[in-house]
Amino acid sequence: MISSYGYSLKSIAMVFTMAILFFSCQDNYERSGQEKAPLVYPMGIAENFTATYTEAREMLESEDSTSTRVIAVLTSPLNEDYNNLEFPYRTFPKGLLVHYFNETGEKSIIKADYGIIYSATNVIDLQGNVVIESHDGKKLETPQLFWDQDDNWIFTQEKFKFTNPEDGTIMDGEGMDFNRDLSFFNAHKTYGLMTIKEESND
Repeated sequence: MISSYGYSLKSIAMVFTMAILFFSCQDNYERSGQEKAPLVYPMGIAENFTATYTEAREMLESEDSTSTRVIAVLTSPLNEDYNNLEFPYRTFPKGLLVHYFNETGEKSIIKADYGIIYSATNVIDLQGNVVIESHDGKKLETPQLFWDQDDNWIFTQEKFKFTNPEDGTIMDGEGMDFNRDLSFFNAHKTYGLMTIKEESND
């Protein structure tokens, strides 16, 4: 009986030992899988970030060929620089505001809760409560849009609301592409046009 009891204890101990080894191996496997996930760190972080974009004037009134004009000013509470990666980009996790200017200096704005600038393609991806307000009062609201800075073309596949004070209308739709100052646009799908009620001065 004593030997039988000892054998049973050894068997139980062996079962527990194998179970512990099994769960330990399983846990280590899961942990090693997590550890293999690539860790990406920014090469630089800037608070209260400001970037000014300029371009050379095509027609110069002076002989100074280095004369430039400001075309946009981007500000953000936080900028993370990932230009050290194979596909470089910058992120603005706390939102951004862009003031951009036409050739006569009239200012329009773009603002969003989050932004990414892809350095290789010069495309800005704006996300979350994206609003564009042109210098003449036009306003576009959408959850996401892309701005191709090389072609000065902006587009979205999301739902949008476009307010035009010139003709007193509000347009709701889905999908739109347009130029930077909203003077030309192409709506892919519209849900209707509502006339803004004018307030009486009486």
